[in-house]
Amino acid sequence: MTSKVKTTPEVLKPQKLPQIPFWRLWLPLLFQTGIILAAPAQPFYTQLTGKTVILQTVPVDPYDPLRGYSQTLSYDISQINNLQQLPGWQELTQQHTTAPLVHDVPIGTNLYVTLEAPTSSSTPPPAWKPVRVSRDRPQLAANQVAIKGKFTGNSIAYGLETYYMPEAQRDEINQSIAQAQRDQQQQLVVEVKVDNQGRAVPISFWVNQRNYRF
Repeated sequence: MTSKVKTTPEVLKPQKLPQIPFWRLWLPLLFQTGIILAAPAQPFYTQLTGKTVILQTVPVDPYDPLRGYSQTLSYDISQINNLQQLPGWQELTQQHTTAPLVHDVPIGTNLYVTLEAPTSSSTPPPAWKPVRVSRDRPQLAANQVAIKGKFTGNSIAYGLETYYMPEAQRDEINQSIAQAQRDQQQQLVVEVKVDNQGRAVPISFWVNQRNYRF
């Protein structure tokens, strides 16, 4: 007669889940934090380390005064027909790309405009003179800077086109511009800082003898 042997069922021990390394939790968070902090850090770096440059604006429309808290400005170096006269423009047209072309230049092309400091000083300060256009950041003389822009098809954008200011200052600036237009002596130049990568931030602008800080 065969006896049956009773076996005790094996108790399964709970398995430990593999621990996620500490760095895998914190690395994405640190990366996201770095991106958030980098946005205001770049203009601060440019303002701290950049060289002061004066840009000539195009005439302000007398029938379009400052409205709200912002104003849009354009510059002589924003105008395509001005840059087409400079050495190096043809270099921009010699690109093999499928991007749409305007003036034989692909829309979205990054470029550098070399500006040269004036030899005299005055109030308001005289604008720096554009002397060359290039696709790559150029070698510069001591009296030159290269400001980086993007070809939009209609103009060149430098990230310096929109300014924000307090409501009270807006009224004063409108009065200054109106007075300059009545005197037919409108001189409006913008002071910017340009760092060694060509990035620029606005500092102030002049309406004749008056300076307004941003």
